[in-house]
Amino acid sequence: MVFSMVMNCSPHLCLPRSRMVMQKTIRCSSSVSTSSESIQFDLKTYWSTLIRDINQKLDEAVPVKYPNQIYEAMRYSVLAKGAKRSPPIMCVAACELFGGNRLAAFPTACALEMVHAASLIHDDLPCMDDDPTRRGLPANHTVFGADMAILAGDALFPLGFQHIVSHTPNDLVPEDRVLKVITEIARAVGSTGMAAGQFLDLEGGPNALDFVQEKKYGEMGECSAVCGGLLAGASDEEIQHLRRYGRAVGVLYQVVDDVLEAKETEDKTEGKKKKGKSYVSVYGIEKSMEVAEDLRLQAKRELDGLEKYGDKVMPLYSFVDYAADRGFSIDDQV
Repeated sequence: MVFSMVMNCSPHLCLPRSRMVMQKTIRCSSSVSTSSESIQFDLKTYWSTLIRDINQKLDEAVPVKYPNQIYEAMRYSVLAKGAKRSPPIMCVAACELFGGNRLAAFPTACALEMVHAASLIHDDLPCMDDDPTRRGLPANHTVFGADMAILAGDALFPLGFQHIVSHTPNDLVPEDRVLKVITEIARAVGSTGMAAGQFLDLEGGPNALDFVQEKKYGEMGECSAVCGGLLAGASDEEIQHLRRYGRAVGVLYQVVDDVLEAKETEDKTEGKKKKGKSYVSVYGIEKSMEVAEDLRLQAKRELDGLEKYGDKVMPLYSFVDYAADRGFSIDDQV
């Protein structure tokens, strides 16, 4: 439900700067000064390299089996062109931050993408957000029918858990950490997580906006960052930093998406009004941009608590500015 990004927008989004003081300013693919040194981190190369590995592992993780049509519907969404793999990449980055091996993170990273795809399939259904397209292509239910789309989503959720258990290297990740990861994902997608956000998006009043945004969009970012930390053995305090960081970035992605979409269509004839609640629909573009900048600052403050890890925190820092500014695009074929 989060990270379903408007990635093809070429104009950068310039958010209004809050009066709050930022301790660090990170810019993707450029030299930046911290308190004592200049650091360069190329997020685009890091991201593109990981996408290749994750796409290959997802292709292997969701083969076509009997009954073929269910698997074809699952693969249609999991392997969709235009997917930027933000949840799995955030998981890998968080794992590597604490010294974990990315090979240990890949099974969970793939599972997060399966869960993410399943949530998008269900979100798009006529009885939910009623969206016939996803990433510029026909939505799953548009191609396979609502009944098959429901089954595909239902099948992807448990397949993700199964994949974690069967493919996580036990010489790299102790069993207790695997159990914590499974528990975290189950919490994020369950009745107090993304499902609750979707319910209030359909049924709640305007006062439910913050809850909807945090649950429907923030949970996936939170879960992705936390799972990476759990795999690498991060402390409880460090996990809490990741939890708040991931939640802020998850909502930030969606707020910026909504602003970009609104800016693109504000001068055009208004089309079919979508279901759902966003900061733009409730407060307008200007206020939403202020919300986005506050979320950027919140996320960076949480990472300041992990500064002892030095340069290893750079991928997560860069995610924040990318989520806000969309300073580059990633080709479908990398």
